[in-house]
Amino acid sequence: MSDVRPTLVGVPVGLPVTRPRRDALLPALHEAHDAAGWLAPEVLDAIADRLGLGRAEVFGVASSYASFAFTPRSRRLRRVCTDVMCTAAGAVPPGADEPGVVASPCLGRCEQAPAVLDTEGGRAVVPVAPAPVPQPVSARTLLRRVGVVDPASLDDYRAHGGCAALAHAGRIGPAAVRAAITASGLTGRGGAAFPAGRKWEAVAAASGAPKYVVANADESEPGTFKDRVVLEHDPFAVVEAMTVAGYAVGAEVGYLYVRDEYPEAIARLEHAIAAAETAGLLGPDVAGLGVAFRIEVRRGAGAYVCGEETALFASIEGFRGEPRTKPPYPVDAGLFGRPTLVHNVETLANVLRILDPDGAAPETKLFSVSGAVDRPGCYEVPMGTTLAALLDLAGGVPVGRRLQAVLLGGAAGTFVPPGEIDVPLTVEATRAIGATVGSGAVFVCDDTTDLAAAVLGIATFFREESCGQCVPCRVGTVRQEEALHRLVHGRPLGSVAEEVQRLRDVGAAMRDASICGLGQFAWNAVEGAIDRFGVFGERS
Repeated sequence: MSDVRPTLVGVPVGLPVTRPRRDALLPALHEAHDAAGWLAPEVLDAIADRLGLGRAEVFGVASSYASFAFTPRSRRLRRVCTDVMCTAAGAVPPGADEPGVVASPCLGRCEQAPAVLDTEGGRAVVPVAPAPVPQPVSARTLLRRVGVVDPASLDDYRAHGGCAALAHAGRIGPAAVRAAITASGLTGRGGAAFPAGRKWEAVAAASGAPKYVVANADESEPGTFKDRVVLEHDPFAVVEAMTVAGYAVGAEVGYLYVRDEYPEAIARLEHAIAAAETAGLLGPDVAGLGVAFRIEVRRGAGAYVCGEETALFASIEGFRGEPRTKPPYPVDAGLFGRPTLVHNVETLANVLRILDPDGAAPETKLFSVSGAVDRPGCYEVPMGTTLAALLDLAGGVPVGRRLQAVLLGGAAGTFVPPGEIDVPLTVEATRAIGATVGSGAVFVCDDTTDLAAAVLGIATFFREESCGQCVPCRVGTVRQEEALHRLVHGRPLGSVAEEVQRLRDVGAAMRDASICGLGQFAWNAVEGAIDRFGVFGERS
C-alpha cells in the first residue's frame, strides 16, 4: 500500500508517545477505502502496523463511521439518501440486489430531494450542480460571489472583493481584528449562538502552543445544506476567513473538517488551498505579514455526531468521534489538547463581512429551505426576517396544497404550526415559542406529509447516529424509535396514552442526562409533533 502519512508540521504536541502519528488514521482509512472500495482485514492490519496501533483499535475507529465498508464493494457507488427529507419526497431504500447502490445518511442535497450522489474512489462522478440560490445577487451579502465567480480562480475571487479582508486585517493588526469581531456582536451560526469575539479573545490570551483554527464543515443535520453552497461555490472565502482568524488569535495551523458526503467541496477546497499557497497567501509568511499559517483538509466519514466540536477533534486525532465532557472548553484545551478556535462555515463567512474595508454590510442569516415549496434552495435574509416572509421568498407551498407544519432547525429542531409562522427568525423569538433557529434548516410540510412517519424517520436518524458513548442516548434513542414504531403501526404497549407517556419519560432522560446535543435534542421534534399537532391523538 502507498504511504499513508499525511503532510503535517511534525507530530502534534501533546499526543502520547505510545501512539505515534495517531492523527494519520482517518486519512489512511480513506486512502485504502478509496483504492479498493472496502477495507479488507489485511488492510486494517497493515494500517495498524504502520501507525503502531492495536488492530482492534483501528477496527473500532473505522467501524464507527458509516462511509466505510468491510465486505467487498465496488469503488463506484450510487448513494441514495434515505433520511427524512428525501423519504418524504419519495426516496426508496435500495434493495440488496442492486449492486453498487447503497443507502446513505443525509447527503446535504435536500433541495434536490430525493437526492443521490455518484462517486468513484471517493470522488464525485457527476459535475457540481449550479448553486441552489434563487435570489438575485443584489439581495445577497455572504453569498454575493456564489454563482458569479469561478470557484477555481483566485484571480476571479480577488476581482470580486476577495482577499480585501485579509489585507485590512494586516493593516490594523491582530488586536484590532479581534476587537472588530467582538464589536460586531457576531454569534456562532451552528445553533448555540455563542459570542464569537469571546472565543477569539480567549484563544489569543491562552497560554501554550501550538494553537489551532478549525472550520467545522461537517454539516450533517438533515435539511441543512447552506454551508455546502459556500464550500462549493466560494471556497477561497473559507480559506481567507480561516487565515484571518489564525492571524488574529496566533494560530499557525488550521484544519478544515468536511463531511464525506461533500466530495465536490473537498476537491474545490484542496484546489483553493494549493492556489493560496502558490500565491503566498498561506505558508511561512502569509501575505507578507510575517506570520505563518497553513490549512489541511480533513475528510469526515459519515458520522453526524462529529458535528459536535469535541467529537470532531477526536475524529481528527484518530479516535472514535465521541463527544467529551466540558470543561475544559476548546479555547483552553481543544484539538490535541491545545487552545482552539472552532467555527462553522457560515460564521467564518461573516468574518469577511465584518472586516470589509468598505464597511461591514448589515447582518444576515442563511437558511436551507426544502420540502413542499416552489423554489427550494439556500436563502440569505436580514436578521429578524419572519418565517412567513422566508416561505414567501421560496414561493410558498404548491398551488392546491395547504401548509401543515414547518420543521424548523433540522432533525434536532421542532415542528412549528401555521399559526406561528410570523415568528422572527432569531434565537430569542424562536425560543419564546418553544422552537429554535438551530442549523438554519427549514423543512416545509404540506397537507400530504405524514407527520407520524416523519417523526419515526427522525427517531431512526438519531438511533443510527448515536455514538453509543453515554447510556441515556445509546438506550434512549433505541427505546424512542421502538415506541414510535409501535404507535405508527397501531401496536402500542398498553394504551396509546401509556405509550406516549413512555416516550415522554425517555425523552426527558435523554434531554437531562446525555453528554452532547445529539441525545439532548433527539426528543424535540417528536415532542413538538405530539404536543402541537396531536400526532397519535395527544395534544397539550
